[in-house]
Amino acid sequence: MSALIEGNAPRSPPGDELGEKLTLPVPETLYGTYAVAFANPVADPGALAHDQITRHVDLPLRNLVLGMLDSPMLTLDQRLSGDFPPLPAVYNATPADRAAIGAASHILAVRAAYRAGWPPAHEWSARVVAGAVAAALSAPVIDVFTPRILSLDDLRRSLPGPDGAVRLTDWMLLPHTAGPEGFWFTTSGLARFGLPELHTENVPAPLVEPWGRLLNGLARRLLDLWLDELRTGDRPATIDLPETVSVGLQDIAAAQGTEDPMRREVSVRLRLDDTVLTLPDEAPEALCAALFGAPGH
Repeated sequence: MSALIEGNAPRSPPGDELGEKLTLPVPETLYGTYAVAFANPVADPGALAHDQITRHVDLPLRNLVLGMLDSPMLTLDQRLSGDFPPLPAVYNATPADRAAIGAASHILAVRAAYRAGWPPAHEWSARVVAGAVAAALSAPVIDVFTPRILSLDDLRRSLPGPDGAVRLTDWMLLPHTAGPEGFWFTTSGLARFGLPELHTENVPAPLVEPWGRLLNGLARRLLDLWLDELRTGDRPATIDLPETVSVGLQDIAAAQGTEDPMRREVSVRLRLDDTVLTLPDEAPEALCAALFGAPGH
């Protein structure tokens, strides 16, 4: 199995999932993009990043990032801030963050490209390079995908350890918005790996927290299935994933980098709606009760 599930109890193979198949396109190239905002230009951002990574990033991640940095797959673009399109509004920016970004004279855009599969070298490399420059200059890092500010502590915690394992929750968020009949969720992070995001509507307010946990576990399970398929034979143009997927307490724990000895699972049926995988909006109560137990029990 992939490095994402290193150390967890074995799960049933992908062929044992239930239901019909969903045919998903495999992107030819994936991109990781980060921005660093600073008050004064850097003479040579590439040299600064190379030095910082060599001194502060452990193997084997160091070699992967330096290999990307020394290749055309990773680019550094430093310009006057006014020469870039306006940076996106970041949802978690503090007043100090907004002031630092607003006062920045220069922006460094770090962009990396890589194929779908494991490792996600585009994301790891772009994040490490942006963090290396930001740490040297005490500058804010913006994850343009989300978009959000990444503190250096959060950035470092999100990177893989020596075994290549990461927590999916460090790379995926669960934005949710109140609607007239409940909350709407659309994950933000699965597209980093080439998958559609998960979407669901009309989740009752008391279920926002357990439903978010279930979505984390489901995302983790889908990503494992996706990576399994990408490792077989030549790079396919499409991948078939089951439209009914089992998700359990083990998947939820694994998404957060922990383990759960209980094997309780539920089956979730998905449908492909344009660019998202939609969960049925009539299911949250039953699924949460089956997986987590009835409220108060």
